Amino acid sequence: MTHNHLDETPLTAKIPADVDQPDKLMYGLTGRQLAVLAATALASFGAFTAVRAWLPLPMVIAVVFPVVAAGVVVAVARRDGMGLDRFALAALAHGRTPKERVTATDGVAQPPGWCRMRGQLPAPMRLPVRAVREDGVLELAEGGTAVLVRAGTVAFALRTASEQAALVAMFGRWLNSLDTPVQILVRARPMDLSGLAWHLTDTAAELPDPALERAALDHATFLTDLHRSRALLVREVLIVIRDHTPTQPAPWLPGRKRQAAREAGAAVVLRRAAETERALAALGITAEVLDADACTTALAEALSPGEPRLSALVGPDEVITASTQDEEASR
Repeated sequence: MTHNHLDETPLTAKIPADVDQPDKLMYGLTGRQLAVLAATALASFGAFTAVRAWLPLPMVIAVVFPVVAAGVVVAVARRDGMGLDRFALAALAHGRTPKERVTATDGVAQPPGWCRMRGQLPAPMRLPVRAVREDGVLELAEGGTAVLVRAGTVAFALRTASEQAALVAMFGRWLNSLDTPVQILVRARPMDLSGLAWHLTDTAAELPDPALERAALDHATFLTDLHRSRALLVREVLIVIRDHTPTQPAPWLPGRKRQAAREAGAAVVLRRAAETERALAALGITAEVLDADACTTALAEALSPGEPRLSALVGPDEVITASTQDEEASR
């Protein structure tokens, strides 16, 4: 006698979304919350003892109550997944951070004394990536190396309960195999269909049948209208695999040792990227390690999302003789 286990509901367990949340020490409160409440209690007691000899009890309560309420709200309330004290510190840091940054290796020069400047000078942009190797390894400015892996998606909701459980188990095994932090970035970026529409229009005449040519032209027209009428977005999943081995040893070390350290870090992240590809392939997810050009494009899109990318860039040893527009005009 056989049983069909495809539609059986698998065993489930609730796991908090924030796996790094602090431990609860007392009465369901964390150490940070207890510290805030203790500071609030001390401040309230100090205010009570300072004014109780001069004011009647109702007015003393009116003075102490805002202090107690503010401390309880700061300790218990949350905003965007974080406590109000951390949120206030983050807002203060954001307010003090320059909003405009420019590329300046030697820093932003101060204006002359006779110039009256309004506002704040832009700050120099400090990119976290120092260099991009030909094999796609990113040398980080703070030390260490990283590799970007572009991954596809899987239709999880269309699977049966047992298939979903198997996918979760395999994904969990990959997560448990990681020995360093890994960042999974899911973002939506604009999608441009004009290139595909132009390709269909340009190659439609080469099709062997006139009906196929008309179908290709109609599809190109549809893509052009769709691109003009809708703001299309495509979902992209990037996995950032890092190696925390420093790639910037002490400057007094010989150049060979510094280069050997960089090569060792690059080999580690490339091996981990290959293991990630194999683990995701078992889930039916297509993954690829980005090369130097793809990494540069991903970084440029992250810094300037939605802006057109530069194309047809010449190499460092090539000579720029004329622009593409001048060449087309001369033809």
